[in-house]
Amino acid sequence: MVPGWYLPSLRNNITHATIFHNRFPEFTKIHLRIMTMAPNTKSTGPNCWVVTPGHAGMENQALALAEAVGLPLTVKRVRPRAPWTWLPPGWWPWPRAALGGDSDPIEAPWPDLLISCGRRAVPYALLVKRESAGATTIVHIQNPQTRLSAFDLVAPPRHDHLAGANVVETEASLHRINAARLDTAAEVFAPQLAHLPRPLVAVLIGGSNSCYQLTPKIVADLAAQLRTLCVEQGVGLAVTPSRRTGSDNIETLRQALAGLPAVVWDFAGDNPYFGYLGLADAIIVTCDSVNMVSEACATGKPVHVVHLSGGNRKFNEFHARMENAGYTRPFAGKLEHWPYQPADDVGKVTARIHQLLAEKGHVPEESANLT
Repeated sequence: MVPGWYLPSLRNNITHATIFHNRFPEFTKIHLRIMTMAPNTKSTGPNCWVVTPGHAGMENQALALAEAVGLPLTVKRVRPRAPWTWLPPGWWPWPRAALGGDSDPIEAPWPDLLISCGRRAVPYALLVKRESAGATTIVHIQNPQTRLSAFDLVAPPRHDHLAGANVVETEASLHRINAARLDTAAEVFAPQLAHLPRPLVAVLIGGSNSCYQLTPKIVADLAAQLRTLCVEQGVGLAVTPSRRTGSDNIETLRQALAGLPAVVWDFAGDNPYFGYLGLADAIIVTCDSVNMVSEACATGKPVHVVHLSGGNRKFNEFHARMENAGYTRPFAGKLEHWPYQPADDVGKVTARIHQLLAEKGHVPEESANLT
């Protein structure tokens, strides 16, 4: 028997599936299957799925939450294809047919908890909710861009302006930064930075994206400011660029800092990101990544933000809120020092998830195991 809560969703899916078939008959002829309610087939012990399109920023947010919840976890990466990706995430007929060959299967047995992040993960979160008959607790990070009531819990950043009984807003993006992880990484990378003077400044550099431009002029100006910090204030620099920074911009930084107490990561070996954060006395970070700024602010260390060309409403609101709350200050070429208490967004959302799991009789274990 189909549960009452599923009937509106079923009617909507039939309508959207008809439209989809009329527009793309070649796809539905190949992939059409009769979808029935699967039995509530569950694994032998409590567990959690992390479902994302596989982008590092999204996956890390979901992993942060899953690790904090404490259930053994499995990562599921879904990479759907067009024309499904052209549709709103709540309107996908037969979402399994959309999965590319490099996607992980979404099949029973179903987990106790599913944490999704990213618009393209939404159809698979909803699929698991339907086929588990609601037994799986469904949590989505960010704005799902479909009805919020379809989820047990939604955890969007405050600048998404979502509200509801099942919504827990976060000040920043969720992250995997904690004292234990920073201490461990700091111990690993300390020998590589032992020759640098204190104060040690971690410099996190992103790059151009759909909202911001890391121009050659901005990089040249930043490189000159960093050089001045070394020469006039005697600081040490641990610089970690990203793939988006660009080879020309990285070379500009290398040349400006040559012969100074500075290390610029060359992408060889293990990523030193956590190690640099753990060892730093202060942090300089470009504004193009909410995740990078959020992770920097989780350290409790002074965070100086380098503003780039561009921006949009959400980014502008985020940076204004972080600055007004005392987490960040604009970087103007000099280091400042100020105290603040990092927000515990992960802890806040985790507490709600534990409550939801307890209501269904699922008790998280003390530690998570990544498979």
